[in-house]
Amino acid sequence: MTEAIFIKDPDAVLDYAFDWTEWLADSPAETISSHTVTVSTGLTKDSDSEADGVVTIWLSGGTAGNKYNVACKIVTDQSRTEERSITIVMQQR
Repeated sequence: MTEAIFIKDPDAVLDYAFDWTEWLADSPAETISSHTVTVSTGLTKDSDSEADGVVTIWLSGGTAGNKYNVACKIVTDQSRTEERSITIVMQQR
């Protein structure tokens, strides 16, 4: 799987989604028990939530010219663990 790259203006407050539904489809009755979102220093995680297999993160801040990593780790009710990352590239728009 290729890591996703997104462009964000430092003044923007935007949501980003980690969609686990296809991965969870391997075990139709499996659900996400917990999730942990980790954000590089300099970018602000305003909130995060999970619903129906999708973890949504709201991000703000950052410095133009910098790149930030955002990782989402889940644990399922069947004790499977998985993690995905995206890169946020800061650019004045």
